[in-house]
Amino acid sequence: MINNEDFNDELGNDHIATSAQNPVRNDAFDMSDDDKINAIKKDVEHILSTLGMDLNDDSLKGTPNRVAKMFVKELFGGLNPNKKPSSSTFLNNYKYGEMLVEKNITLYSTCEHHLLPIVGRAHVAYISNGTVVGLSKMNRIVDYFAKRPQVQERLTMQIVQELQNVLGTDDVACVIDAKHLCVNSRGIRDIESSTVTSEFGGKFKDEQTRREFLDYIRLDTQF
Repeated sequence: MINNEDFNDELGNDHIATSAQNPVRNDAFDMSDDDKINAIKKDVEHILSTLGMDLNDDSLKGTPNRVAKMFVKELFGGLNPNKKPSSSTFLNNYKYGEMLVEKNITLYSTCEHHLLPIVGRAHVAYISNGTVVGLSKMNRIVDYFAKRPQVQERLTMQIVQELQNVLGTDDVACVIDAKHLCVNSRGIRDIESSTVTSEFGGKFKDEQTRREFLDYIRLDTQF
């Protein structure tokens, strides 16, 4: 019989998600960003000190504050609902009725099991049912949900669900191809492997439509 700590280690090492939503407490935003930075700064100081690092060294003096600001303002800024990008839609006045694909969206996220980087590309598509969204907003939606402690399957689903809500259509798809440094740099240390996840909604569940999307993202982009 394994104890809870062993079970939790096994769960994290196998990269198993426990929720389709990020597991955030109800009081997650009662504390201000500045207060969070101050608290995390002390925690980072404790970690480095425990590891035996000399925090009086000029190279390390600013590290705890830099890490704390990076956690709150950058790496995990997507946890804050106030930072959710506004996604204004426009009438599809030119009656474009084919698939729109935004591919090779650069993606930086963080694995919630080891807090190591996830680096890759997202490919997103939708078919308009009367409204369209600005191209940059698709990138911003990917970036917003990526800036959290994440599991790639969940991230893929969240991007699709958000665009479905914004556009008022189920006809949205997303494919993510990413490297997980918790796999590449520790554990099995397989530097070549990447993880591919997909979520297909509405018309994209049809084999022909799905194949068209996958063919688009395999095209070489010419400038």
